[in-house]
Amino acid sequence: MTLNATLRALSNTSINPILKLRRYQIHCHSNLLLQSYTVAINSETLLPGTDPPIAQQLFDQTPIRDLKQHNQLFLRSFPNEQSQKALHLFVSLCGSGLSPDRLSMCYVLDYCAGSSDGTVGEQVHCQCVKCGFVHHVSVGNCIVDMYMKTGNVKDGRRVFDEMGDRNVVSWNSLLTGYSLNGFNDQVWELFCQMQVEGYRPNYYTVSNIIPALAKLSVVAVGMQTHALVIKLGFDAEKLVCNSLISMLSKSGMLRDARAIFYNMENKDSVSWNSMIAGHVINGQDLEAFEIFNNMLSAGAKPTSATFASVIKSCANLKELGLLRVLHSKTLKSGFSTHQNVLTTLMVALTKCKEMDDAFSLFSLLEGVQSVVSWTAMISGYLQNGGTDQAVNLFSQMRSEGVKPNHFTYSAILTVQHVAFISEIHAEVIKTNYEKSSSVGTALLDAYVKIGIINDAVKVFELIEVKDLIAWSAMLAGYAHAGETEEAAKIFHQLTREGIKPNEFTFCSIINACTAPTASVEQGKQFHAYAIKLRLNNALCVSSSLVTMYAKRGNIDSAREVFKRQKERDLVSWNSMISGYAQHGQAKKALEVFEEMQKQKLQVDAITFIGVISACTHAGLVEKGQNYFNVMINDHHVNPTMEHYSCMIDLYSRAGMMEKAMDIINGMPFPPAATVWRIVLGASRVHHNIELGKLAAEKIIALEPKDSAAYVLLSNMYAAAGNWQEKVNVRKLMDKRKVKKEPGYSWIEVKNKTYSFLAGDLSHPLSDHIYSKLSELNIRLRDAGYQPDTNYVFHDIEEEQKETILSHHSERLAIAFGLIATLPDIPLQIVKNLRVCGDCHSFIKLVSLIEHRYIVVRDSNRFHHFKDGLCSCGDYW
Repeated sequence: MTLNATLRALSNTSINPILKLRRYQIHCHSNLLLQSYTVAINSETLLPGTDPPIAQQLFDQTPIRDLKQHNQLFLRSFPNEQSQKALHLFVSLCGSGLSPDRLSMCYVLDYCAGSSDGTVGEQVHCQCVKCGFVHHVSVGNCIVDMYMKTGNVKDGRRVFDEMGDRNVVSWNSLLTGYSLNGFNDQVWELFCQMQVEGYRPNYYTVSNIIPALAKLSVVAVGMQTHALVIKLGFDAEKLVCNSLISMLSKSGMLRDARAIFYNMENKDSVSWNSMIAGHVINGQDLEAFEIFNNMLSAGAKPTSATFASVIKSCANLKELGLLRVLHSKTLKSGFSTHQNVLTTLMVALTKCKEMDDAFSLFSLLEGVQSVVSWTAMISGYLQNGGTDQAVNLFSQMRSEGVKPNHFTYSAILTVQHVAFISEIHAEVIKTNYEKSSSVGTALLDAYVKIGIINDAVKVFELIEVKDLIAWSAMLAGYAHAGETEEAAKIFHQLTREGIKPNEFTFCSIINACTAPTASVEQGKQFHAYAIKLRLNNALCVSSSLVTMYAKRGNIDSAREVFKRQKERDLVSWNSMISGYAQHGQAKKALEVFEEMQKQKLQVDAITFIGVISACTHAGLVEKGQNYFNVMINDHHVNPTMEHYSCMIDLYSRAGMMEKAMDIINGMPFPPAATVWRIVLGASRVHHNIELGKLAAEKIIALEPKDSAAYVLLSNMYAAAGNWQEKVNVRKLMDKRKVKKEPGYSWIEVKNKTYSFLAGDLSHPLSDHIYSKLSELNIRLRDAGYQPDTNYVFHDIEEEQKETILSHHSERLAIAFGLIATLPDIPLQIVKNLRVCGDCHSFIKLVSLIEHRYIVVRDSNRFHHFKDGLCSCGDYW
């Protein structure tokens, strides 16, 4: 507009034309200044920290304002921390009589997103609807972005779905929002949908979805994304390459990540950091150090993220010397005060068991200690046996006003003390963490470990989103409690929920199948399912399978799994040794141990329990003594109560009671009730009444409610014909209200378990069972069998004693098995007490005349009966 035209326009008002002209000149001059200051602020020519509201002052002094001025002031004139001023500016715009345009709406929505002010954002959204701007694609994009950045994914998606027009920016806002809010599993699906609908991803799209896909760690997705990046021509972009390196590393595709890294022409610190972190994630700690050295050689400057990664490698390798060197480098590089570096150093020192040094670093953070550093220190003490220090730190943390997070609660709940766990549980409920998957899982695991399974179940039911870890923890809890059926229900329930079990889930359910009352076929079914999912060769699964088959009486299957293991851990070796020992195959047990020795594998205390037990069950006293000495002198394993119990059992079974007592008297700690039970059992076998009486008194003093001690002692008196003393023991039991544990036997037929008591008549086929027993007794007598009535400890007639013997629970189970199964099917019996000598002779002959393979697991070991012989060699 020319000066004359301006004057003519101004003359149409009642104000003096000269005054109007002056105002217009001020307006134009202010506009120019406002624009220049805005540009200066945008180009960062004003120093950070300078008070740049000069633009605001000029705006306030401008007598005539318009939308252009408002928008210029909006345009980066206020950083995010001044977004409240921007909102006030928007309110003043609305109150000035000027209607905001689309650009104003976009600016204020951007400020709402930056300040995470969802409430004001919703109000601005309403204003957009009133002004009719909501259908403009640019405004719609800003609304979607605002909702996503304020955490309101549901409304953000609703606005996106209702948009009439969309562009690639719309999709970018949606994808970034889903990634930002942790919905990573839906990012790939939306990304594919975007392309199906004909929208071509741009550089910004790819840069934002890759970090989200990296968190999924899915190989197939990683490969497809890499191919797409190449197809779109973004493979030379540094930011995209850095994101790809991170994503491929997290998906286990380290070779592809390295190929991208080495083909990059201009690597920055992010490139090097991504590659170092990738090696650390994949357990290649030495290679991570090699990349770090190459980084230094290339002249690239390490950042705090660089040091954090290489310090983690030191922690994994437990290289304390190298950790000290890196600590010095962080000091020289100026990162010694960076909280993430200090926290990583603390964690590394705790893993190297240097708790004093770790605490010194923690003390340096005084005043700025975050929940992360507190949690790291608490976890460090717990991992190094400093339970009291951890509990004290946890208490101090709360007293200083630092609120624990889910990591803190998950760590402190490993303290196995009933009162403390109850206290933490109450606090968890108050802070609303009980429904959290991580804290809920830690809480139920804590209850499982202290043996309160009912409370564990209640916690599990309250967890809102149960992940695989929560399901596996509950399953492991039932397995730990020996509740096989409940464990199986949990396993089937999680599969119905669409959750795919992993190797640890299978490990737990297979361990549950080792319980004596568990179904034999159930373990086989879970083995088959593991094969179907290709998890049977996972080390923890195959080791559990060895244990399960050995404990369920199928030592041949245990050996087959053991032989097929591509790698073996100590659990596999120990399970095989203990399995052979329990099945009476001492020679094979010792052969496995010798193989371990030849391969120079590390052995532990459990290994020697298995080895000495093998010698015990086979009567190899001299070898047992030798292995006990080797354990102490060559392998420097300090004997525990279990080792001494094995040696006492070794001597007691061989009738060397004096040597057994020498071991007891020479132990560095008081003998437990288990030790005296061994002595009492051997005293009965070897008719040593005085020693048996002493052992029984010791057991009763330690465990007054243990019925076995009273029963064994009374049986000893009965065997010696001292009926009055037997009566006295029984009276003492009645006085103390001690009830004798009844003898049960179980047999599994067609996936169903049947239990029997001595003289049991409750089974529907009782008539057939007793008829079969009568038939067997006749045939066995013809074969020369004579009942040994010394195993009946009642003052009654011989004929009655024979009847009692013939109705023992294991005989009823065997008779039922013979009439309920085909002739070529082996019978497997489980008994909760030790099998008596007469039943042992009876079963040997039954295996001969019925041509059946019979396995009996009693409270001591497995007996394999075949062709009239037993694997124990009549030494048990």
